[in-house]
Amino acid sequence: MIQEKEKVKALADDLAKVVAGEVIRSTFDLGFPLFNSDHEGFAILKEEVDELWDEVKNKNTDDDANLFVEAIHVAAMAIKFIISKQNREDVERKK
Repeated sequence: MIQEKEKVKALADDLAKVVAGEVIRSTFDLGFPLFNSDHEGFAILKEEVDELWDEVKNKNTDDDANLFVEAIHVAAMAIKFIISKQNREDVERKK
């Protein structure tokens, strides 16, 4: 069990890089642009949360890889939601 602040920070920093990479991959490599609305962003985020929930419910092995992948997708879509919102607000301000 990780209890030292430095270890938690190091792990969080490493995971932040993985999540950022997933945001970039989904937006540019896979061609799924930023969300056009809060409703769209919420729907995509909910889909990822549902997929994570399915992994939690159906977990019957010691392999956590799929669980971790889905958790990373949730984090990435939450960040993409925020980026999308900020981007839309920036566009509106420039009008």
